[in-house]
Amino acid sequence: MTHPILIRADEGAIATLTLNRPESLNALSAAMIGALTGQFEALMQDTATRVVILKAAGAAFCAGHDLKEMTAGRQAEDGGHACFRDLFARCAAMMEMIPQLPQPVIAQVHGLATAAGCQLVATCDMAVADRDTKFGVNGINIGLFCSTPMVALSRNIPRKHGFEMLTTGRFMPAEEARTAGLINRVTAPGALSAETRALAELIARKPGSAVKIGKRAYYEQMTMPLDRAYAYTGAVMAENMMHRDTKEGIAAFLEKRDPDWQQ
Repeated sequence: MTHPILIRADEGAIATLTLNRPESLNALSAAMIGALTGQFEALMQDTATRVVILKAAGAAFCAGHDLKEMTAGRQAEDGGHACFRDLFARCAAMMEMIPQLPQPVIAQVHGLATAAGCQLVATCDMAVADRDTKFGVNGINIGLFCSTPMVALSRNIPRKHGFEMLTTGRFMPAEEARTAGLINRVTAPGALSAETRALAELIARKPGSAVKIGKRAYYEQMTMPLDRAYAYTGAVMAENMMHRDTKEGIAAFLEKRDPDWQQ
């Protein structure tokens, strides 16, 4: 009996996406990449959803790319080169969609997050992990340097920490990952779901228009020189001030009452 490899569940303004290939430690097969891409495309147009939780079924969050599938790809006439280029390009395009989504995406991580699975955590806007989780970019152990996971990892943690992980294959425990900046919070295993949900609900209660504006601006300004970043964000704040919910929020603060958000 087949089962969906990616499950979406909506509750209120929060959508939960569950990687559902526990038998393969939720490896990012071509089908899984396609399923995530499809859901992200739908979320781009979804005005009812304010926060997305990305989690996984089974013993691990994600063990990276599907090595069995990649090995089968070597049967092509060129030894799989074109197949591999296509796979990594489609995976990168899927990853790039996460910061482009209007909704914040929170990774709920347990067990292992390795290689492209660690990349997925690093790409999400926030991450919560239980204290037994381990993170790695350990492709070096099988002769494959984790070059694409390195892109996201190196934008999350200090340079020397990242280079050590990439060249030694060492796993980083959850508390060290929090200190390094890869994840936001570490929880007891039994509290992971509740704490992730609480964070999502806190964000979902904020005005959606402001969060959407802010997420876009957050990633745009990061690559700009300081003067351009201030000019850009000043224009963004001017735009934000014109929104109905901003006017309502300021009035509610001055009048010492709860705001009535419309978006």
